[in-house]
Amino acid sequence: MPDRALEDLLRELGPQVLGALVRRYGHFDTSEDAVQEALVAAARQWPADGVPERPLGWLIRVASRRLIDLLRSEQTRRRREDQLVRRALPQQRPADGSTVPTGPSGSGDDTLIVLFLCCHPALTPTSRIALTLRAVGGLTTGEIAHAFLTSETTMTRRITRAKQTVAASQVPFRLPPGGEVADRVRAVLHVLYLIFTEGYAATSGDALVRTELSREAIRLTRLVRRLLPDDPDVTGLLALMLLTDARRPARTDPTGRLVPMAEQDRSRWDQQAIADGVALVSEALRSGRAGPYQLQAAIAAVHDQAPTADGTDWQQIVALYRMLLQLSDNPVVRLNHAVAVAMVDGPRAGLDRLAELDADERLGADHRLVAAPVGGKHPAAALPQRPGGSAGRWGFSRLLASGPSRTTSSPDH
Repeated sequence: MPDRALEDLLRELGPQVLGALVRRYGHFDTSEDAVQEALVAAARQWPADGVPERPLGWLIRVASRRLIDLLRSEQTRRRREDQLVRRALPQQRPADGSTVPTGPSGSGDDTLIVLFLCCHPALTPTSRIALTLRAVGGLTTGEIAHAFLTSETTMTRRITRAKQTVAASQVPFRLPPGGEVADRVRAVLHVLYLIFTEGYAATSGDALVRTELSREAIRLTRLVRRLLPDDPDVTGLLALMLLTDARRPARTDPTGRLVPMAEQDRSRWDQQAIADGVALVSEALRSGRAGPYQLQAAIAAVHDQAPTADGTDWQQIVALYRMLLQLSDNPVVRLNHAVAVAMVDGPRAGLDRLAELDADERLGADHRLVAAPVGGKHPAAALPQRPGGSAGRWGFSRLLASGPSRTTSSPDH
């Protein structure tokens, strides 16, 4: 099996193995350590010995044995026999991987529940991201530390504290009660959105793009959509990521300088990603729910389908941004709306709206407000290179108007 295929297989199976261990034995923090060691063992042995006939069972068996060793070591070191008597060691239950626990979708895949645990409400956003990348994304602590420009020691402490918090919460390994599912799904999607955004437009460091993060966010969002295929928010977020990432090949020049969208070579945009994204956002909007991800994806689709910057359907962008503003009074959305208005109604109309942003402390000295050239030929250059940052030729606003629409709360951007 090629190295990349093996890596993809292990990343797919990792959260399923963690789900199987936590469902059976508890000990989320120690189980995650055991799973990581099992994955390392597989990465070393399988290239030489071949992939087992039942790779998931192999990983569960190896991880279970390692979990026993780790818990016994903890028992000896902390001398907490009374606690471990009440909380049985895995050896007292079947650990041969012969029966894979059934997940929420009935497919034996507990990945969604693991995602819910990684996005536990008690964790900070940063900890949620780090734990998700480690436990579900399959990234090593070193890789996560490198992506966020911090030391591996610091990231290790952050992930360890996050795992301990989840373990201490003693949340049952199951889907949340019906009334909590929607909020927990939104938390998962927001974490994936933040991972993608940090990869697509880095907020720190010298690199403008961190491709490994944006790609991982897309992979994880595809996984969530496989588990929740009928959720329009999940579909909308995946569409937004694909439509935005489609422009990545043209976003920087050979020297690494950021290229404004109006000046990008559109022949370099990923047409397959655009086609996939348009299909997904169309599907999401037909559900009758126009949330922030769907609207941002529609804006990105309009941009991506415009043959040239001059051919952009700015009237449709204005309509979509107005809908987005109804969900959240976000200053960046207001800035983008002002640029779109300038393209439709002239520079004065755009400047009037920019003036309203001068006193908004949330933007402060943000370069996007200073640089917005609403009197120039291509205000599109001022649009922030973030998800949902522009427009095109497709009738998404008309599609939204064709049926009842329910709005959802906009995530913090």
